[in-house]
Amino acid sequence: MCKGLASLPSCCLERANVLKARLGSILQKPNWNFSGCKMGQTNPTLEECLRWKQSFEKLLSSKRGLCAFTTFLVSEFSEENIAFYFACEDYRNTKSASKLSDKAQKIYDEFISTDAPREINIDYETRDITKANLLALTPSCFDPAQHKIYMLMAKDCYPRFLRSPAYKDLVQQARQGTKNQEKKV
Repeated sequence: MCKGLASLPSCCLERANVLKARLGSILQKPNWNFSGCKMGQTNPTLEECLRWKQSFEKLLSSKRGLCAFTTFLVSEFSEENIAFYFACEDYRNTKSASKLSDKAQKIYDEFISTDAPREINIDYETRDITKANLLALTPSCFDPAQHKIYMLMAKDCYPRFLRSPAYKDLVQQARQGTKNQEKKV
């Protein structure tokens, strides 16, 4: 590393790495064949792709659907929404009271504080409620913010995903796979 970069604070270097990753995704042609997903599975079936259109919950409950939606959010520079949503789910399912404090602080620092590296888009009232909830930790202290982000994704990101070339390409690939299977039989 050159001396100029070594003298920068680590937070600047972390943000530079995030920007580098985001710019790299812009410069590359999007590939919607799940090469970025480490699931070791094939592309989704046509039935699975069409099931995602039924509801946002069905999309999130499918591993491949979640992967496709997350890939879409990365391309839209809003992957912090899904990351926050699942960080809150992980926090809510934490059984150890001693771990709640550390996880809560990490979520707040990463997503909610005004200088958060992956700041989510919530109103000041929700931000203040969440901050106040952190004074008396409970498994539900992030619920208002998580609900806002869930609704944002369900009402904005999810419909855009269904209209996106990413989703249409997946459906087309699945249709092609179905036709190929029928020819073999």
